[in-house]
Amino acid sequence: MWVSLARCYATYSRAVSSKINEYGLTAPQFGVLEALYHLGPITLGDLAGKLLVTGGNITYVMNRLELDGLVSRDRSGEDRRVVHARLTPAGRAVIASVFPGHVEFIEALGSALDPEEQDTLRALLKKLGLAVSEGYQEG
Repeated sequence: MWVSLARCYATYSRAVSSKINEYGLTAPQFGVLEALYHLGPITLGDLAGKLLVTGGNITYVMNRLELDGLVSRDRSGEDRRVVHARLTPAGRAVIASVFPGHVEFIEALGSALDPEEQDTLRALLKKLGLAVSEGYQEG
């Protein structure tokens, strides 16, 4: 099971990353833009949690996106330790222009499974992930 899951993920991930590269973005950059597009302004810590990456990784990705004028960071007025990430108008335009085609691409990748099989797979992966999460303790 593990080998099949790992191979499927690696193949899927390579296909998605290749498509994202066509937009002139890396997968982490696309993840940040997509999250901000759908969630609105969010703290860097929450963004890292949503994307399942470290704070250091988010900082690196945000630095690059900020240099490109696609995102901005604002310190909270209540707590200076808290930094919110936001899309700039340019960032919103980029993600809005590529996201519909990206959705079509993702749907096409999953089309080997009919909708019922996709629902079953989603439920099984969620069940497995939760069970592993509950039974595994780091350190």
